[in-house]
Amino acid sequence: MKIAIIGAGTMGTGIAQVALMAGNEVFIYDTRPEALTMSHSKLSSDLVKLREKGKIDIDQSVMLMGKVHFINNLNECSTVDLIIEAIVENIEVKKDLFRQLEMIVRLDCILATNTSSLSITSIAGTVKNPERVIGIHFFNPANLMKLVEIIPAIQTSQDIYKKVNEIIKSWGKITVLAKDTPGFIVNRIARPYYSESLRILEEGIANIQTIDWALTEIAGFKMGPFTLMDFIGNDVNYMVTESVWSACYYEPRYKPSFTQKRLVEAGYWGKKTGRGYYIYNTDNTLEIANKDFAKGNEIVKRVVTMLINEAADALYYGIATKEDIDLAMTIGVNYPKGLLSWGKEWGAEVCINNMNELFNKYHEERYRCSMGLKNIGD
Repeated sequence: MKIAIIGAGTMGTGIAQVALMAGNEVFIYDTRPEALTMSHSKLSSDLVKLREKGKIDIDQSVMLMGKVHFINNLNECSTVDLIIEAIVENIEVKKDLFRQLEMIVRLDCILATNTSSLSITSIAGTVKNPERVIGIHFFNPANLMKLVEIIPAIQTSQDIYKKVNEIIKSWGKITVLAKDTPGFIVNRIARPYYSESLRILEEGIANIQTIDWALTEIAGFKMGPFTLMDFIGNDVNYMVTESVWSACYYEPRYKPSFTQKRLVEAGYWGKKTGRGYYIYNTDNTLEIANKDFAKGNEIVKRVVTMLINEAADALYYGIATKEDIDLAMTIGVNYPKGLLSWGKEWGAEVCINNMNELFNKYHEERYRCSMGLKNIGD
């Protein structure tokens, strides 16, 4: 197959590598010469690492680099079978791109977007043949992360969905099917991991270090929420939160945090800028974790309850199947357990009581109990 990746940034280059390693001819498009140069350098470097690990030899490396083309003219995408767009998260920019692509590609070319939270249906609605538009959401780094969310638009044909699902699985990925709703599965359900941790911080219940400690050491998450936000980038995390919040008609559960907004405004985006919730490239630690297990267990109870409630809500509204929800959260973001399985382990009564306890304390819609929680043990 011929695959075109629109956008030569980190995500686009990662997706290109996945497609290339699966035996496809790949075209990487960008208007910025420097982006194409960096993409070429990154791909070459990654192939060298694979050679050093003995996964490919020198002949395979040369062959692979011969199958990738770095282009700055969209017309060179005219013969491809599948296009995956991985540009800026701006729906109007994406719509404009899809309108341009439709005039260039063949009628049977599949048009896909790698958006993490924007409406696939809205993007599809801008072209004349919306049945061939679909969401294919990779996770960063795309060449390493196994999960891919497949999101059909309302207009997407069943044949296109089946074909795309088969293609992505043939690339060695694990796919889950998500309804076209803001944030899809992972970025919707994961919101409380960040937002509730930020709320605990803002209330002065615990500091950053203590919250991270509780959720890693007690709950078993691979990264604490603040470490993870710094890793993702506070600019990216805040943008996704704000996107999901506004797209869900300002649903209180997804309300962004002023704490994170101020970090974004200050340019403290995390590891990539040297400062976020933590200060990097220094041994100076201003605060340490209070390893009080009673307090730590309360933090875990509150954050995990909110996560389980969110997962139950996604299942209740048919965002995805129970199996795909738990698979997405364990494979996609390395949660220690599937949230629906975790809720079943705790029991519906405990989960409901935990939510009601929060609601009775705060009297905020943010803490309303999902109708899906009563069936968490089914």
